[in-house]
Amino acid sequence: MAYLTDRKRAVGLGSAKSGTEHFWNMTVSSVALLILVPLFVFTIGPVIGAPYEEAVLYLASPFPAIVAGLTIVVGMVHFKNGIRVAIEDYSDGLTRHLLIIAATCVSYAVIATALFALVRLAL
Repeated sequence: MAYLTDRKRAVGLGSAKSGTEHFWNMTVSSVALLILVPLFVFTIGPVIGAPYEEAVLYLASPFPAIVAGLTIVVGMVHFKNGIRVAIEDYSDGLTRHLLIIAATCVSYAVIATALFALVRLAL
């Protein structure tokens, strides 16, 4: 028997026991993207349309490579969390579980592929 009051059980938790944490994670990644996306556009923008050799040379410097990597990782993690909410809202049962697994695998595959390509370009 637990000797917790109703208030003590409910502090910081929603009815599903994870809503507050999920909301906080989405808020943090949104703020990070609010900073990273314009930085990415202004950092990578000048090299768009440049010859391959010039783009490789530009991405070999640390700042553009770090900005691109952070934008990709944070963006895809934000996508994974957001698509999970959409899937949970509009599907149920086994379909829900399979779609969440597929979306998670796709987002991690995009992260891995993009970082691999970025490392290949930077080195």
